[in-house]
Amino acid sequence: MKNTRKAILAALAAAAVLLSACSSDTPASSPPTTPDAPSGGEFAGTPEGTLDAWGFENADDVGTSRLEHAKGILTGVDIQLDATAFDSQKFVSRTAGGDIPDVVQMERRLVTTYAAQGLLSPLNDCFAAQNVDPAKSYYKNVIDDVLYDGNIYAVPQFFQPPAIIINNRVAKAAGVVPEDIDTSDPDRLLAAIGKMYKEKDDKPVTIGFDPQAHSNTEMWVLSQGGKLVDDKGAPTLDDPSNVPAFEYIKKLYDAQGGYAKLKSFSDTFDFFGDKNQYVANQVGAEMNMQWYPNVLSPYLDEIDLWTVPLKSKAGEPFAVTGGQSFVIPANAENKVAACAWAVNLTTLDAWLAAGQARSDTRAQDGAPNTGIMTGSPEADQAIKDKWVKPVGNEGFDQTVSAYYDVVGFGTSFGSSPAGETIKAELSNALISYLSGDKDATKALADAQSAANSAYSDIVS
Repeated sequence: MKNTRKAILAALAAAAVLLSACSSDTPASSPPTTPDAPSGGEFAGTPEGTLDAWGFENADDVGTSRLEHAKGILTGVDIQLDATAFDSQKFVSRTAGGDIPDVVQMERRLVTTYAAQGLLSPLNDCFAAQNVDPAKSYYKNVIDDVLYDGNIYAVPQFFQPPAIIINNRVAKAAGVVPEDIDTSDPDRLLAAIGKMYKEKDDKPVTIGFDPQAHSNTEMWVLSQGGKLVDDKGAPTLDDPSNVPAFEYIKKLYDAQGGYAKLKSFSDTFDFFGDKNQYVANQVGAEMNMQWYPNVLSPYLDEIDLWTVPLKSKAGEPFAVTGGQSFVIPANAENKVAACAWAVNLTTLDAWLAAGQARSDTRAQDGAPNTGIMTGSPEADQAIKDKWVKPVGNEGFDQTVSAYYDVVGFGTSFGSSPAGETIKAELSNALISYLSGDKDATKALADAQSAANSAYSDIVS
């Protein structure tokens, strides 16, 4: 393991890269095997004392209910919560200054960056101390996100998959059926886009299909057979398989006026409001994450929905997305309590408490309950069975069900010390290509150079 000074300097460099910048589904290593008689190591013992935790900015009902649940389990622990957003520079500065929290909530894409520098504790023994088998308690892809060098470095939470929500009013008027929105059949999809796309005075008024590829570039590249990292987590953005993926994305935009025209129009959408793109018939179909049906739920009398999965090049449902997790810094003072707290925020009982809280909130608001995608298959199913009920709107009920159908097809971005840089550079490369500034090969080569530089700074 690197010495502390080198780790901190590398982390500062990584943080600078992340701030200035704004994978394959193969994990960096195989999951560890569970020992026959785990001891729990430094995480074993009775949780007690003071726990300094950092996370849960603006916690909603799902967050506060789980916090209360974990507090009720850890009765001998004084939990001090810094409920501010994670910040890379703040984390590194606190580490350098010795002001280290016992547990931190951060995006899974950041975990390997700090694990590779020796700043985080591997949590294999933590799970053992809590009698939790990660392979059974969490989706494989969310564990793969936080695997590095044979160890699990975070307790994952949430996996909210993507799917394509179709505006049936626009689709039906154009003679398009849900089966036409098939990302594994480009010719059929492009034909459907052409039927639904409308413009006036050379400006779009209805997008046939908004892939939102500029913000979900990795997802699109992986779904089309691209490769983002190798088996060590090193970036592979210049892999030849990524060029056809870029070219496919470009065809989607070119079929409806080009990227610049569509992006300019979609930026005007009232995405969270009364005149959102489905109410206003500004899209025929759009890529959205699992939480977006909640935004649309107040408008059931004004919209007609149907939802289909994003499909891989091979024709299978495909889902990949980030999510939050809990990490324990390598020099944390109260690792026993940190481990117990992090795990008890993601147990079945914790998620059932969240499910009840969400059900109560939805009932008070008179809104449909679309469930909670937790990162745990057992919890997802339990919440769905108990609280997710049909509301009598066929299209909305089908949409909620479609997201549950796709969550089991989750894929990891690939665990990499340069994960956030890979994400940023790949998106920049796509925008450069779609804007005509570079061809696909050049854009990807430049992205690879930047991502590989960040990777080398961290692992060298």
